[in-house]
Amino acid sequence: MTTPSLSPELDAAASSSVRAPDADRTLLRAVLALGVGGFSIGTGEFVIMGLLPEVARDIGVSIPQAGHVISAYALGVVIGAPVLAVLAAGWPRRALLIALMGIYALGNFASALAPGYLSLNLMRFLTGLPHGTYFGVAALVAATLAPPGRRARAVGLVMLGLTGATLVGVPIAAWLGQHFGWRAAFVFVGLIAVLAMVLLRRGVPDIRAAAGASPLRELDALRRPQVWLTLGIGAIGFGGMFAVFSYIKPTLTEVAGLSVGHVPFVLALFGLGMVAGNLVGARLADKSLMRTIGGLLVWSVAVLVLFVFAAQHVATAAIATFLIGTVVAIGPALQIRLMDVAGDAQTLAAALNHSAFNMANALGAWLGGLAISAGLGWTSTGWVGALLGLAGLGIFAWAVADARRRAVR
Repeated sequence: MTTPSLSPELDAAASSSVRAPDADRTLLRAVLALGVGGFSIGTGEFVIMGLLPEVARDIGVSIPQAGHVISAYALGVVIGAPVLAVLAAGWPRRALLIALMGIYALGNFASALAPGYLSLNLMRFLTGLPHGTYFGVAALVAATLAPPGRRARAVGLVMLGLTGATLVGVPIAAWLGQHFGWRAAFVFVGLIAVLAMVLLRRGVPDIRAAAGASPLRELDALRRPQVWLTLGIGAIGFGGMFAVFSYIKPTLTEVAGLSVGHVPFVLALFGLGMVAGNLVGARLADKSLMRTIGGLLVWSVAVLVLFVFAAQHVATAAIATFLIGTVVAIGPALQIRLMDVAGDAQTLAAALNHSAFNMANALGAWLGGLAISAGLGWTSTGWVGALLGLAGLGIFAWAVADARRRAVR
């Protein structure tokens, strides 16, 4: 499959970077800085899922109600990604990334100070606003600096910060939350974001926006059916992972009988699964993009159904939690697919990928909470997730049929 170019400006930047003797060093420094920002965002996004009982107890609500905090953050991403990407279309990339990370740092510090349910939801919503645009712009920068044929792997390395956060950052933040209160976890996330700002200033080249970039040109992406179909795959098909993981702590403690003290270790297994899935998925995407997307949707349905039965015992529940983490492998593939079908509207399309993922976060957490509140049990989230995965497969089949129909014309 031939991969379309990003844009003349990005192609030129990529070519010059590849020819430069220190191209690999430049890419490595940039990816490291971008990855630390992703590490902060990943820790902030996922740590709340391991602290829901503590948050619920502190602000006086039920665990499913506390899950609304997850949905509020995800809603912030869904809204913030397109709005900020369009408004900042002409900004220099490095300055935009630093500004977005600054907003994220302030949002997490404010979350730590939130006195109650409503204020915490508002702060998490505001904190989520820069999430999607940050990852979208970071992916564009990585793809610009990467040599030909390795775009997905470069994007995967940036995403490694996000997935690595679940392996290292989330367990550390969860430990801090359990011993010093859940608010300490958000302070920790904010401090990492401040560090990322410093590294971005030092490690990311001062790449200008593409010539002619404007809000109107970015909005052109919304007229393309393949953009919407790709976003639909992420928004619905990826929701299954969040339906289960949003309530993973009470499921492990109430169903599998895992002690609270061992929860961070299982969360680390989930993170290990995300890291493995991200690395493997990026390599597969560079080889065969559409087959990778379809195959990973099938894989997600299989592991979510497995979780329903595996959650009854500690050992099998831990293995299933690792496997659910691997579902994130679809991330780099969908990111590259959006770049390929978006034409010149690269910033908006790249940001919308994370808007779609966090719509999946909101949808999965909400539907999982409904199933639990209806008395179907903690493991019912696995069935909810499998149904979402099947719906994602349906959208994928629609996208393939649409692409073939347009190719014949």
